[in-house]
Formats: sequence, structure tokens, C-alpha cells
Amino acid sequence: MAEAKTEAKVYVPRLKTAYKEKIAPELFKEMGYSSFMQVPRLVKVIVSMGVGEAKENKKLLDAAVNDLEIITGQHAVKTKARKSIATFKIRQGQEIGARVTLRGNYMWEFLDRLVNVALPRVKDFRGVNPNAFDGHGNFSLGLTEQIIFPEIDFDKIEKVMGLNIAIVTTAKTDKEARALLAKLGMPFRK
Repeated sequence: MAEAKTEAKVYVPRLKTAYKEKIAPELFKEMGYSSFMQVPRLVKVIVSMGVGEAKENKKLLDAAVNDLEIITGQHAVKTKARKSIATFKIRQGQEIGARVTLRGNYMWEFLDRLVNVALPRVKDFRGVNPNAFDGHGNFSLGLTEQIIFPEIDFDKIEKVMGLNIAIVTTAKTDKEARALLAKLGMPFRK
């Protein structure tokens, strides 16, 4: 008797499916590329927190690491100062921040939650800065509060801290990257 093979459904994030089926073909037509491999894609998303007060209070750095892990669903790494800066009382090698690099499905899920859930929760939100590109197709975004993410319990946080989000794409120009992010739902200021 032949055994019936049961195929397990592999989870694919909603935004990734939309990119493959709708967004990439639209960009291919709009930009007039000669090959489908020229269509810009997301490479990674880096979420980081600088905790300057960590030099006096190590508990704040642990809280920042914990918050990043809750927000991204991935282990956060503590970052160290690259050089000593006397005015800020920072020594080389001192732990002063935390970051997470997201790739694959984690990246798509995070971006989906950022665009559709977190950014609309920002107080007096008018859109993100459309000029925050670096000239090579990468986008940077700064948030003032980590509590805009619904995963964070407001009662359990040590201190309201900001975080930085860098979105790295394969786009060669800022125009291509802006078109990609706009189609992914990034609410740019008019």
C-alpha cells in the first residue's frame, strides 16, 4: 500500500507574499528593468537602541535588551563603545547599547508590524521623513518611544527609550528604494 504524503504548510509572511506576487512585478514594469533580478529587494532590518545611561545603571541596558527581544522576537546583542569619549564619560569597550539584525521571515514580519501597527500609534504622526535615505538605497528611521509596539507592556518597562531602525535594500538609488518602501506601505510624509 502506498503511503499518502502529507505536506506541511510552510508559513510565509503576508508582506513577503504581497512583495513576490504584486509589488515586485509592479516595480519591474514602472522602473523599466531589463531583468527581474534588478528589482530592489529587502536585505535586512537593523533595530538598535543606544542607552547612554547604562554607564551608571546596568539595569537599563538589560531592560533595553529585553525590550528589543520582545519587539523583534530575536535575541539582542549588547554593543560596546568603539572608542573612549571623555566628555560623555565613556570608556572603550563599555557596553552602551543593544541591537538586533533581522533577516528572512523575521524581517518581513517586523516590517509588517512596524508599518501597520506601530507607526499609526505614534502620537501626532504625520508620516516618516522621505529624505532619510543614505544615497545608496538604505532607509533610517528613529522612534522616540518603544511603547508604540503593542508587545511592550507599559507597566513593566524601566524607562521610555527611543530606538533606531535601518532598512537595507538592494536598490541602487534612493528613488528606487523610496518606490519599494512606498509600495510596502511605509507612510512617507507628503
